[in-house]
Formats: sequence, C-alpha cells, structure tokens
Amino acid sequence: MGTVMAVCVSRQKGTQKENVGRALFQTDWGIEGDAHAGKWHRQVSLLSHERVEEFRARGAEVDHGAFGENLVVSGYDFKTLPIGARFQCNDVLLELTQVGKECHAHCEIYKVMGDCIMPREGVFTRVLHGGTISVGDEFTLLKEG
Repeated sequence: MGTVMAVCVSRQKGTQKENVGRALFQTDWGIEGDAHAGKWHRQVSLLSHERVEEFRARGAEVDHGAFGENLVVSGYDFKTLPIGARFQCNDVLLELTQVGKECHAHCEIYKVMGDCIMPREGVFTRVLHGGTISVGDEFTLLKEG
C-alpha cells in the first residue's frame, strides 16, 4: 500500500508541473486541466517518492512535478511492475501502460545534474475509472498485470 505525496498538473507540455494537492481524474482522458490529458496511453504519469528522494540526496534541488510527473506516490518502485498492473485510489482506477520513456531533448534537470530519473523511473497509466485524488490518499496495487 502506498500514499499519494503530490498531485501535479501543467497547462502546457514541456513545462514542469505544479503540485496542486488535489485533482479530478477523468475516465479515458487523464487529469482535468493537465496538458498531457487525452485519448492515448500516457494519460497520467507516476514517480516513486523514494526514487525522487534518492535523487534529491545526490544534490538535486527538485520540487514535486519537476520531472513532469502527475503523481508522486510512496511505497512502490513503479518501474518493477508489469504492463497491465492496476492501481486504486478512492474511485480512481489506473492501468499501467508504459514503463520509462525516451528523452529526446535533455531537460533542465539533466543539464544541471547530468541525469534525470523520469526516463527510467517514470511510468504511465490510463484512467479506467475517474474520480478525485488528493495528497495523503491511500494508493493500492490491485493487480500485477
């Protein structure tokens, strides 16, 4: 079982997301008002809180949302889970669709640190059932693929 540490959105693609604390997740769309929402397989991005903290311990000054992630969740190492894994948070049901991503142009974090965790640690999900998620909510792995 995990805990939601941050809920982040951005109005434009290619920008860092801001922790808004609470958001509405729409079925087969993503987060209301987030630039990455749409009818595709990468509707909501997730990062492990523990991986973010490890990166911070290496000297990175990053806030939640800096990697472009929508949800920061403690208690899971997301990159180790298989495609098809499902998560429940309140009424929201998410399905893991992609692990990692190709980074075409290095972000500001990479330029400062020489590394960025999102391409290898970040995962992507689609919203199977909508609802609201807030910081502090319980986040549960229902099924591993």
